[in-house]
Amino acid sequence: MNIALSLENEERNFIAACIRKERWAQRKLYEEYYSKMMGVCLRYSNNPEDARDILHEGFIKVFKNVSKYNPGTSLNAWIKRIMINTSIDYYRKRVRRRTEDLDTVRDKQTGDADAISQISKKEIMRAVQDLSPAYRTVFNLYVVEGFSHKEIAEQMGITESTSRSNLVKARIKLKEVLLPKYTEYGK
Repeated sequence: MNIALSLENEERNFIAACIRKERWAQRKLYEEYYSKMMGVCLRYSNNPEDARDILHEGFIKVFKNVSKYNPGTSLNAWIKRIMINTSIDYYRKRVRRRTEDLDTVRDKQTGDADAISQISKKEIMRAVQDLSPAYRTVFNLYVVEGFSHKEIAEQMGITESTSRSNLVKARIKLKEVLLPKYTEYGK
């Protein structure tokens, strides 16, 4: 019990130092979460440069809003939410929205459920980054982050059917890119 209270007090003191804009605390927060949040930003960006832009913009928001963080809850989850929202904002600024026709989409199925396990993490990340921003964002929010199509539609300012359509198209594109790589490795 004392350990939990001690850790909560440490976190409160640390957050208070961040609120006071003490450089040591800001640096520690940045260094502690840089790698984890860079991974999040890479999933939503076209390339590492865009990911760094999103990451830095996200950290600016973290430092501006750190007083809104509730100590004792998950700081990691709070920062991650800011990074995801910053990624969505970045996408909105850079891409005109367009509605895709769900009726024109056909989901191709493969019997190789294990195909992806044969492909490297780097190849999968590259394939996701090569998706259009709309497809990539919906794919990440739905598959990686676990949002519903309704939540995605609200966050991105699109319809639920557009969210579903973009997810199906993202999966098709990923299969087109990744399945040939799987066959290169041999079954």
